[in-house]
Amino acid sequence: MKNTLKQVFHSPKFVVGFVIFAFMLLTIIIYPIISPGDPLQMISKGSFLKPGIYFSVYDSINTESKTIDLPNANAKRLTNKLSDTDKVSMVQWLTAVGVPAEDIDMQDSSSLIKLWQEKYDPTAKPEGMTMAQRNFYKRLDKSLDNALNEQPLVVSAQNTETQSLDEIKKISDTDYVNLSDVPNVKVLPLGTDNFGDDVLKKLVSATRTSLIIGLIAGSIATLIGLSLGLLAGYLGGVIDDFIMFITNLFTVIPSFVLLILISYSIGQDKRGASTVAIVIGITSWVWTTRSVRSQVISLRNRDHVNLSKLSGHSLFSIITKDILPYIASYVVMAFILQISSAILAEASLSMIGLGPKTADVSTLGLMMDWAMSYSAHLNGAWWAYFPVILVIALISFSLNLMNTGLDQVFNPTLRD
Repeated sequence: MKNTLKQVFHSPKFVVGFVIFAFMLLTIIIYPIISPGDPLQMISKGSFLKPGIYFSVYDSINTESKTIDLPNANAKRLTNKLSDTDKVSMVQWLTAVGVPAEDIDMQDSSSLIKLWQEKYDPTAKPEGMTMAQRNFYKRLDKSLDNALNEQPLVVSAQNTETQSLDEIKKISDTDYVNLSDVPNVKVLPLGTDNFGDDVLKKLVSATRTSLIIGLIAGSIATLIGLSLGLLAGYLGGVIDDFIMFITNLFTVIPSFVLLILISYSIGQDKRGASTVAIVIGITSWVWTTRSVRSQVISLRNRDHVNLSKLSGHSLFSIITKDILPYIASYVVMAFILQISSAILAEASLSMIGLGPKTADVSTLGLMMDWAMSYSAHLNGAWWAYFPVILVIALISFSLNLMNTGLDQVFNPTLRD
């Protein structure tokens, strides 16, 4: 056993896959401890908030401020206020008054504003420009000028006695607060989804649920396939014919079609994560059965097996002691592939609305379904679906890499 493990962990492919998979397992264990709470809790009244650090504006007003005059503060403020339409209008004016197009960089807001301040003349009358258009440019120039010379923001509160607004505080454009002094701060590394839930917290929970589904479904499929394959391969005859008849019957009917029919017949209210895992498991054993059977057929007439038969050993003893150890590595590889296939099957089911019921858990497939249903890809909310795709890809990649590494270790034809 020790030498076998040493061989396995000397395979670069297995080690890389194992490290990726172990990192994901540690993440789903440790992150809920660092960030406890219900992953399905709505923390935002809006949908698809961008990733970032959010803090209470109310608390920031009451926090002691410091005066910091940053050199690029005005440029950044203006850049944030300029819309794409304003930039296009500024470029149209500048080209109309003779500024070469190659000297104008619409992507660089700071240089565009600087060029505007140098070249704009409210008294100019470019050829072909109507008075309404010239007035629009005057208003645009005035708004830019006001942004550069903003008056302090006055914070007021209503006086209950006089029913008038009393000034509490004036906030200048050079007033800054230290973020650590604001009591209510929320870090959202992946923003929120369409429900206003923390995407990262939900993603960690969904990954854990999908892995559990994969483990349950993989265990069921491997156990069924192993049992039937051992019996069919070792006993042969009528039992082999009957098992292969059932196996061929399931082979003719695509397993995903069976999966859809069974899941639909169960009903949404009764489809929990464990139910979906069981359904996936009982429809995914076919190729494991055929593979194990072919391995057992090559072993059943070996000398050590014939010796056990002559010694009067029981069927159970021969299978578990003389055959199973020789195909154990193959069974482990089949189990790894079954986990990967089950996770992908759950994602596929959830994408068409036949996954676990949404009120109980989140899975990777359900997160993809929610993101697509609420048009995250059209709204530019990449954080709602791209991390999910990445996690599914990493799980499949790591498991398949581990399987390839094991195959190179245990398959003599692939050894260097």
